[in-house]
Amino acid sequence: MSGPLHTQLCEKLGIEYPIVAFTHCKDVAVAVINAGGFAVMGEALHTPDQIAADIKWIRERVNGKPFGIDLVLPSSVPEEKTLDQLLAMIPPGHREYEQMIKQKYNVPDPKTAPDIYHWGGLDQKRAMDQMEVIFDERVPVFASGLGSPAFLLKRAHELGMQVWGLVGKPRQAKRQIEAGTDVIIAQGYDAAGHTGNIGTFSIVPQVVDAARGTGVAVIAAGGVVTGRHLAAALALGADGVWTGSLWLTSRESDVNLPLKERLLECETDDAIISDCISGYTMRTTRSPWHDSWLAPEAPEVLKPPLQMMLSANYIQGSLDYQRKDLMTEAAGQGIHYITEMKPARQILSDIVEEALDVFDRFAAD
Repeated sequence: MSGPLHTQLCEKLGIEYPIVAFTHCKDVAVAVINAGGFAVMGEALHTPDQIAADIKWIRERVNGKPFGIDLVLPSSVPEEKTLDQLLAMIPPGHREYEQMIKQKYNVPDPKTAPDIYHWGGLDQKRAMDQMEVIFDERVPVFASGLGSPAFLLKRAHELGMQVWGLVGKPRQAKRQIEAGTDVIIAQGYDAAGHTGNIGTFSIVPQVVDAARGTGVAVIAAGGVVTGRHLAAALALGADGVWTGSLWLTSRESDVNLPLKERLLECETDDAIISDCISGYTMRTTRSPWHDSWLAPEAPEVLKPPLQMMLSANYIQGSLDYQRKDLMTEAAGQGIHYITEMKPARQILSDIVEEALDVFDRFAAD
C-alpha cells in the first residue's frame, strides 16, 4: 500500500494503517491488529503470570502480526515494599478523609482487592518483575507509559525488540532519541491518563524536529479520536497516532457497561487534569472523588504511589457495584467525539476513511 497514510511507522511494523490502539482489553487489541492497525496492551495492573497468559492469548489470534506491551517504569517510588508496608505509609488523616468521602456519597466497599495492588508503579521491583516477562517472551514492541526506558535498550535490542518511549516534554524526547529509543510517542496535554502540560499541537512538531534525520519515528498522542486528528498529526510531521479513549466504548471492550455509558455521556470539560487519583497529574473523568479533593478542607495529595492506593477502594467499589454516579476513568479531551458503541474494526475504518477524505479534499483544491 502507498498513499498519504503509508508512513515510516507502517514500514517499521509491517502494518496497513499508522494507527496505534492503546488498550487494556485483549479482544480490542486483536480486533485492531487484524483490521490493519497496531495495538499496545497496557499490562501495568497485571501480575507477571497474567501478562504471560495475555501474550500467549494474543499470539494465538494474530497470525504472526506484531503487537506491543505497555508497562510503567517509575523512578520516584520505593525500590521494594510489600503491599502492607505501602498501605501503612498512608497517614491516618488521609484515611479519615477517604472515609468521609465514602460516607458522604455512600461508596460501597469493593468486593475484591483493587487491581491497583498489582500495579507496576507501586515499587520498582514489581515493575522489573513484569518487565522480565516481556524480555522472556521477546514481545515485538515494549512501550514505557511512565518513566524512561533508556536503561533497558541494550537488552531489548539484543532480543530483537523495539522500544517506544512516551514523553510529555521535548527535552525528554531528545534524551530518549540520543539513547537509541526506536519510536517516540509525543503526548500532549489533551491526553488521557498521566500527561504533561504542553498541548498536542505544540509538542508533536517539536519532537518531529528533534527526531529529523535520526530514523526515529514519532507518534502523536493526546485527544486523537477522528480521521481529522490523524490527518492533522501527519501534517505536523508525525508518522502515526496513539489512540486510547477511543477504544473504551468499543463493542469488544471489557469496560463495565455503566462506565461505557458514562463515557458516552462525557463532554470535553468532563475530562479533567488532577493528581487526586495517582499523585501524578492525570486526566480522568470528573467524579465525586475529584470534587472532594478540590474542596478547601482536603488534605495535601500524597506522593506516588500512596495516592493511587488511597483512591483504589473508591474506584474498585464504584466498579464492583456498577455505580455510574461514582465512576471515573482515564479519558482524553477528544471524548466529545465518542458517542456510540461500535466494533473496533469499524472505529478503525471510520478514522481511515475520514483521514483519506481530508487528503482528497486538499488534493482537489
